[in-house]
Amino acid sequence: MHVRVIGAGVAGLTCALELAERGATVEVLDRGEALGPSSCSWYAGGMLAPWCELETAEPLVARLGCESLAWWRRRFSGTVLNGSLVVAQARDAADLVQFSRRTERFEWLDGHALAELEPDLGGRFNKALYFREEGHLDPRAALTALAQRLGELGVPIRFGAGAAVEQLMARAPGARACHVIDCTGLAARNVLKDLRGVKGEMLLLRLRDVSLSRPVRVLHPRLPLYVVPRGDGVFMVGATMIESDEFTRITARSMLELLSAAYALHPAFGEAQIIEIGTGVRPAFPDNLPQMGWHGGALYVNGLYRHGFLLAPALACRAAQAVLEGRHFPEVMHEDTRERHVV
Repeated sequence: MHVRVIGAGVAGLTCALELAERGATVEVLDRGEALGPSSCSWYAGGMLAPWCELETAEPLVARLGCESLAWWRRRFSGTVLNGSLVVAQARDAADLVQFSRRTERFEWLDGHALAELEPDLGGRFNKALYFREEGHLDPRAALTALAQRLGELGVPIRFGAGAAVEQLMARAPGARACHVIDCTGLAARNVLKDLRGVKGEMLLLRLRDVSLSRPVRVLHPRLPLYVVPRGDGVFMVGATMIESDEFTRITARSMLELLSAAYALHPAFGEAQIIEIGTGVRPAFPDNLPQMGWHGGALYVNGLYRHGFLLAPALACRAAQAVLEGRHFPEVMHEDTRERHVV
């Protein structure tokens, strides 16, 4: 079976890999010029934190995320499984308790236990939540590894293919010589009318004076902000959530909030070097849950919201089975999108 996957972000590349590993002939098309900033995946946090996300997300996110965590562990050697931490300033201790009531599979740490896990945080926080089974990865390294693996399997990734994409999608389903999986995010709004954009902003900082082994969420009065170690003294600080689909630069308010979160975690971040500022707009449906559905003979995989790397592998496994076996997954597929076009 020949399948074309449109979109070379984390959703598209994981779908392509699942299909190729199951024996399909696969080709990836992307409108961008290269693997990189044209995809919102490039600016992701890379936190694989299914149980932490229960604080605001539905149980489905945790269930799918747990599947994806195992998928990344098998396929990407850069997956770090050191758990994740949630901390709060003493004045926000009640927020930490509230967070714990909404989540699962954590343990409480006192200040001494926290210092044993993260010595540079010793003496800064009296309590923390430790999600031992969670992990994280570097999104850019993961995307590169997926592309390399696809190359090894003979799967071409054709960048700058906007014209080819338009021609392919303009054809009637019966005139296509292949199956199509659309993983184009907000670009699919002409078909998925209820998609909206959620803008996320992030910073990359370099600081040699602080070392962290795992992501740390700092509970903030307005936003869930986190600091993720990237190695070699680099930290990703993110991410804001702004209801907007405009790919604009970071706002002054967001810059202040991100920097203040890093400073609250450790004052040494006040001397950090800002090496990159990035923004990405993530696709979301009204309920902030992912969806798959057949429209015009193409399978659309979309709505990963702020959980791209956490959810993409689980959706990719389902997408491959939907295309190759005609499977239906009611947890992510509505009944009115059940029928598919058979070439």
